Amino acid sequence: MIKISSLISVLKKNNSNFFTGVPDSVLKELSFELQSKSKKSHIIASNEGSAVSIGIGHYLSTKKIPCIYMQNSGLSNALNPLISIAHPKVYAIPLILIIGWRGSPKIKDEPQHNVKGKITEKLLKLLNIKYTIIRNNKDLKKFDKQIKNAKKNKVIVACLIEQGTLEKNNKKINKKDFFKIDKENFFKTLLEILDNKSKIVSSTGYNSREIMYIRNKYQLKKSKDFYMVGGMGHTSSVALGYSLSTNKKTICIDGDGSFLMHLGSIKTAGNFANKNFKYILLNNNTHDSVGGQSTYVKNIDLEKLSKSLGFKKFYSIKDNKNLRKSLKKFLSGNSLNFLEVKVTNSKIKNLPRPENLIYIKNEFMK
Repeated sequence: MIKISSLISVLKKNNSNFFTGVPDSVLKELSFELQSKSKKSHIIASNEGSAVSIGIGHYLSTKKIPCIYMQNSGLSNALNPLISIAHPKVYAIPLILIIGWRGSPKIKDEPQHNVKGKITEKLLKLLNIKYTIIRNNKDLKKFDKQIKNAKKNKVIVACLIEQGTLEKNNKKINKKDFFKIDKENFFKTLLEILDNKSKIVSSTGYNSREIMYIRNKYQLKKSKDFYMVGGMGHTSSVALGYSLSTNKKTICIDGDGSFLMHLGSIKTAGNFANKNFKYILLNNNTHDSVGGQSTYVKNIDLEKLSKSLGFKKFYSIKDNKNLRKSLKKFLSGNSLNFLEVKVTNSKIKNLPRPENLIYIKNEFMK
């Protein structure tokens, strides 16, 4: 294990004091450390490609190499600007990538993480990005040399950090509950209302795991679920694609971080979705499953936004008063509807994870 202060020290020594990225559970200790930094030196990006682009802009302004952090699953989002802008044969922008390595061959993980984890090193080699697997202070010294080379030769350098590598520190993000609705009560009420023909497509993170947990806890068998165990930001697109070829009510359950990651997808749904497509945004204003960092969604006027994107009616549930009645009204509405539900952070401990994914898919498609 290494101290987060040791990693930060290597970066500061190389005059790299600007951070941007997408929160990740493996890099949670880094997030806690960066949370106290000003908005001028730490930007939480909506997706990894945007983070790389923000870093590129920082370099163009300051000539200082930025640090971009992400989970390895998000490396795919970052490929476009890494290759078409920052690449040594294009604009030669030096960058430092700090990558949380889910699915490392040394650590048992979930199926979707194992797939990406197995090819992460191959991707970096294909991109010709030098990297260090950081497991101890000796590796930090190697990474320090690679950063110096990146600055000198205007190239991209990366480090891979596995689950449990960063030593826990005393700094924590205060997971403030901005809103009132208990998520467990909301999901229980929704699952009780839905009929057997309804389909749910739920976003990655806690949402899918909570739905699975609550179904089992209360033995709620009506409707079928497709859990987005990966593909953050693509929930609405999967739900849209499904809904277009069926008359079945298709409920998209999204989180605020996922909603922001590929916001253009909501505009596509607003243009092309039929009335059977029902979009529910569970808004707690945080990246709840990776540490509680703010998404800043509470500052958006979602009614004006949703209507400008093509949704005919906007509903908002702010408290538990008339929850069942409000949900029924939203679901039965004969138009393209957008629902914001202002929920608390998750209160359920030790949530289960979907495992037999092929079985889940086959059951959903029946």
